[in-house]
Amino acid sequence: MILIVDDDRGIRTSLRLLLERNGYEVAEAKNKQEAMNIVWNQPPELILMDMNFSPLTTGEEGLQLLRQVKETNPLIPVILMTAWGSIELAVRGMKTGASDFITKPWNNSLLLRRIETTLRLSARQATADGRIPSSFPLSSPQTVASSLPSPAIIGRSPQLLKVMETISLIAPTNASVLITGESGTGKELIAQTLHQQSQRAKKPFVKVNLGGMSQSLFESEMFGYRKGAFTGAVGDRKGRFEMADGGTIFLDEIGDLDMGSQVKLLRVLQEQTFEPLGTSKPLQVDVRVVSATNAPLQQLIQEGRFREDLFYRINLISVHLPALRERPEDIPLLVNHFTRQAAKANALPMADIADDAIDYLRTLTYPGNIRQLKNLVERTVLISRRQLLTRRDFERQVVLDPQLSAPVTHGMGTLDEQERDAIVRMLEQHNNNISRVAEALGISRGALYRRMEKYNIKP
Repeated sequence: MILIVDDDRGIRTSLRLLLERNGYEVAEAKNKQEAMNIVWNQPPELILMDMNFSPLTTGEEGLQLLRQVKETNPLIPVILMTAWGSIELAVRGMKTGASDFITKPWNNSLLLRRIETTLRLSARQATADGRIPSSFPLSSPQTVASSLPSPAIIGRSPQLLKVMETISLIAPTNASVLITGESGTGKELIAQTLHQQSQRAKKPFVKVNLGGMSQSLFESEMFGYRKGAFTGAVGDRKGRFEMADGGTIFLDEIGDLDMGSQVKLLRVLQEQTFEPLGTSKPLQVDVRVVSATNAPLQQLIQEGRFREDLFYRINLISVHLPALRERPEDIPLLVNHFTRQAAKANALPMADIADDAIDYLRTLTYPGNIRQLKNLVERTVLISRRQLLTRRDFERQVVLDPQLSAPVTHGMGTLDEQERDAIVRMLEQHNNNISRVAEALGISRGALYRRMEKYNIKP
């Protein structure tokens, strides 16, 4: 049963007819007292609540009711309804415990999707018992992958399994998802998995990198334009939102978006309508929004660089990806996976990884996370071309990546050993051609000669 709380009888009637036509049982309340009587005696599955019960309350009465509902039964999800100019009030409601908010006048189909999403999330959360659901697709005890064709998500660490458990719960819904984590942790892969395990899997998955996108480029890129909209617009062009209609739009690096573009984005996410440049005719789309960032959005909000209302719109569900250093038990699985990938892509025999190499790779720090490990493994496979890759093979490549850290040993020092071995190896590969060796190592000829003298290397 859905409880509608609004002092306007006309709005209650409109919402009741809409919900009953779509199979929902409905109860109504025109004030706080009537609403709480229903909450106490016949708890609803969801409350659809206006924030302003009269022009004089400025939303405070709505916030009081929300607090009382959450104190009485915190499991009841609440969707707030407010005017566009009062979104700040809705943000206060989200902080108090509301599940979502929608602006008036509402779009019927959008409102129904929000209700369905909130109910499904609430039901799944209520039945979750801390175990991975039976529908959680495990292609092996070590590999988690989408049931549809997609790059595998490799790992068995508790942190990763917890992430995938969350994905299995939220993927079938239309909930907006914010994926956070350091660069290189696999945020795009998680977004793809969310799409491929959703009911939108056969529809488009559209990726947009918002990093550094100017406000003028944002409008033409996201909303599209019509012929003649500006100089150079020789034809119509669809924007990314129109391309993603029915599917998922992935907004990467959303923390880098400028404030002016954030306002425009919020309107589209709230109303799911926009106007292409060069026309005043609005287009309506049905898209699921998945965003990602490695920026601290809460800190950006405090600094006035990110809108709090936009944060709550994109952050109905949050998924945080652990850094690779937090899941070292996954490194052997990832190394073997990337080794197979590199061998297959370059038509090379599959190489084995020696135990000492795995032990060594687990001791490194990876500021670039999985992406950096993948590059290291691919480089080692391509240059070493051995049937058995040892610690020494990886050490020779680590010296070429200044971001990677290696353990320090006594005597000459591991980094010096790696550098010397890398120079000797490059001299062998390039037949002592100093210019080519210097280029391969990314240093000048003079620097190479100084290192050769330091390590007493003679061609």
